[in-house]
Amino acid sequence: MTDAPRRTPLDALHRSLGASMTDFAGWDMPLRYGSERDEHTAVRTRAGLFDLSHMGEITVTGPQAAELLDYALVGHLSAVAPGRARYTMICEPGGGILDDLIVYRLGAERYLVVANASNAQVVLDALTERAAGFDAAVADDRENYALIAVQGPESPGILGSLTDADLAGLKYYAGLPGTVAGVPALIARTGYTGEDGFELFVAPGDAEPLWRALTEAGKDAGLVPCGLSCRDTLRLEAGMPLYGHELSTALTPFDAGLGRVVKFDKTTNGGRFVGREALEAAAARAAEAPPRKLVGLVAEGRRVPRAGYPVVAADGGGTIGEVTSGAPSPTLGRPLAMAYVDPAYAAPGTPGVAVDIRGRHEPYEVVALPFYQRQR
Repeated sequence: MTDAPRRTPLDALHRSLGASMTDFAGWDMPLRYGSERDEHTAVRTRAGLFDLSHMGEITVTGPQAAELLDYALVGHLSAVAPGRARYTMICEPGGGILDDLIVYRLGAERYLVVANASNAQVVLDALTERAAGFDAAVADDRENYALIAVQGPESPGILGSLTDADLAGLKYYAGLPGTVAGVPALIARTGYTGEDGFELFVAPGDAEPLWRALTEAGKDAGLVPCGLSCRDTLRLEAGMPLYGHELSTALTPFDAGLGRVVKFDKTTNGGRFVGREALEAAAARAAEAPPRKLVGLVAEGRRVPRAGYPVVAADGGGTIGEVTSGAPSPTLGRPLAMAYVDPAYAAPGTPGVAVDIRGRHEPYEVVALPFYQRQR
């Protein structure tokens, strides 16, 4: 007997708006409210409102919270200033990626770790185990937060009408406590769409009043509710990796082209951190014989590639890679894919690359990621 999907504090509101719901990582989540293309376009040109309450919040506190995170994660979290955030990863001792994370430093001895919904328990268990010997506490805070995101070029104006927080001074990957529409919130300038925007961490009971206030404030700016479907096409256009697609335990950060997140120069804990030896070996392998590289592929035709489809050399040279994510692009008007391909085929403009779509070799252009970058 399978467990019933969990529901966010906004579940009834989503259903009242006619959302198509889907089971995602054990949560009942809105897939779309109407047209996913319209929702996608709204975020690119105006603003979209997302319920992200399925994400996994874990709080790490105590005199050695920074040292614990430096040991448990690959990043240098003790170097993050209070009020700032860092993209990082947690790896297995063998170097495989357990999850990619955003870590917010809320104070000298307090951090908020945000894990993907599908990996939240794995990350919590790993942090709890790795906390042994540190004067720090790891707490599961998933029940204490709802998470609402407002994303798109109109988002600063919409949010600014509901708060006196200094949004203009809030940098990308930074967060500050504030009040939005009378609701206490952690206001973070982060997102997963490739647009400017904010993620608002609030108490579950405050989620619905905040959603309604944002909806009303954004009415004249074209704000629309958005589901997970357009969130996926937005992040794909922005070249952002998704765990289970571009990232997995089968890959190290160096295999994924994200070796920059691994900080071998951190000196806390004598430079020790989980996975260090394996990651040093992975870095050496990557320098000597580069692994397959994550690239963008743009279709010449209309057929859409999907994760797992082989990338092939059109001249009959065999399989040279594999699609990790693919979808039609509302912004570019053509199907797109991210794929790991052999280094010899990874340079933008490399000719003779195709995707095997159900036995037919469809030509694709190799391009640099991201496919889309907003004007700043």
